[in-house]
Amino acid sequence: MPTSVPPASADPGAPPAVPDAGSSRTPAVADDRIGLVDRARSLAASPVVLGIAFVLVHAWLVRLNLVGGNRTLGDVDVVYRTWMQQGVGGGDWVGVDRPWVYPLLAAVPMLVARLGGDPGYGAVWLVLVSSLNAGAFGVLVARRRAGSVVAAWWWLAFLVALGPIALGRIDAVTVAIALVGLLLVSTRPTLASVLLTIAAWVKVWPAALVVVAVLAVRRRVEVVVAAAVTSAVVVSISLVLGSGWNVVGFVGQQAGRGLQVESPAAVLWLWRAAAGVPGTFVYYDREILTYQIAGDGVGFAAKAMSLVMAAVVLGVVLLGLRAVRRGVTATRLLGPLSLAVVVALIVTNKVGSPQFVAWLAVPVVVGVVLARAGGPRFVVPAALAVVVAGLTQVVYPFEYDALLAARPDLVAVVTVRAVLELGLLAWAVVTLWRVRPAHARMDA
Repeated sequence: MPTSVPPASADPGAPPAVPDAGSSRTPAVADDRIGLVDRARSLAASPVVLGIAFVLVHAWLVRLNLVGGNRTLGDVDVVYRTWMQQGVGGGDWVGVDRPWVYPLLAAVPMLVARLGGDPGYGAVWLVLVSSLNAGAFGVLVARRRAGSVVAAWWWLAFLVALGPIALGRIDAVTVAIALVGLLLVSTRPTLASVLLTIAAWVKVWPAALVVVAVLAVRRRVEVVVAAAVTSAVVVSISLVLGSGWNVVGFVGQQAGRGLQVESPAAVLWLWRAAAGVPGTFVYYDREILTYQIAGDGVGFAAKAMSLVMAAVVLGVVLLGLRAVRRGVTATRLLGPLSLAVVVALIVTNKVGSPQFVAWLAVPVVVGVVLARAGGPRFVVPAALAVVVAGLTQVVYPFEYDALLAARPDLVAVVTVRAVLELGLLAWAVVTLWRVRPAHARMDA
């Protein structure tokens, strides 16, 4: 029988080798860690966990609105309810009998909120908006993709950061509808266009997303036709109700506004008011029902901002058109293009209401979803948007009186927020400039 020969490198006199206890456990520890990560991801993606988180977040936001009184639900409980009372009570209907600051379909959710009667108007409004958010959230998580799960959790964090204003204004209705529309635009462009157009007839800003859809998707004719037909139906209903030119009265109402105190353009005059410069102060416009800034040059700035907005939005659209002509697909274009358009509408807007920040949810959610499908990474805008939302909640509702008094620390907060919003716009524009077709990929 042959004998076993030890390797040449072995020392015959050495004691038997003892396995390294640490090295023997390392693979097991690594496997355990991987298993924990996998279980955490599975738990985070669970529809039950997501549903519970959604309910908890909205319960918290509803509570903040209900305990905040007129500070948080003032527009809903006072302004919206009064408008609808006038119409139902035999008075004039806003948007029909007289020009209105909103497009005609904004009256629909305001009327639905009357189902709870005058005492329950605000509560029904919050239930309505939460239900619309639930529908949009369901569409998002039903996609069953990793990007959708991340986007769902980001949206919940964003809502918490933004606070009660996320539910307490008409903008919340448009966010839910527009989000579903933009999520569906690549697969069901006709339905998406109808939804985006309906949202635009509630409040104008989603009309910019219709333009984004026309540029980004190949079936753009369907988008245009659906938007035109939907608008024709809305206008026809309005004319039948007797609106006449009041159907587009919101255009004139917006054009005549001054410089609202929360707008980025008002920051310069807020600092002047904080410094006590004579003639610079915050006042309440009883016709528009909002706080505006007065001072030397404000009137010119308010008029100029409309031109600035048109120029910036046109520039963004041209960048989108450039990307399309270079062969960039909707997957890579929708996120940065929609973000650039929406942020442009915010930073160049002479109104600048705090609820405008809620619009950011739509392009960021879509951008995060598409990032996992080959689109540009959306980590930077997702982080910046949450910070912007948090700063907005600090100002409104908690320290709004201090802002109206031009207290320097609150003026500093809105200044930082304006800078971050400009940073979002810069990121989106640079990404639009750099975005390439998939075969020549260069992520921003």
